[in-house]
Amino acid sequence: MDRIPILQMGDLLLVTIQVDMHDQLALTLQDDLTDKIQRTSARGVLIDISALDIVDSFIGRMISTISALARIMDATTVVVGMQPAVAITLVELGLDLRGVRTALNVERGMKLLQLPAGEP
Repeated sequence: MDRIPILQMGDLLLVTIQVDMHDQLALTLQDDLTDKIQRTSARGVLIDISALDIVDSFIGRMISTISALARIMDATTVVVGMQPAVAITLVELGLDLRGVRTALNVERGMKLLQLPAGEP
């Protein structure tokens, strides 16, 4: 079974999605990520989607769900590298990514995760 690697960098987790996401892979990532947050007590998750050219409604909902699960487990999620076409698609699909923080790139995303909780 395919899996997306989850790298640990101190108390942060880094997920770089380099393949087209299909539904089962997204579900596996959700399970793997919540397990890794629990095992490592990670306080932040950075998900790099810069390699994704398209995102369907299921994958959009999974990003939102992963962020909500991480938040419940006391970890902040930042999604980085969203292509303009992906952002347009998510808006057109009416997906509300409430609670999902975003940044243009990995460097800015890491800076967001370094901020104390509650800061913008």
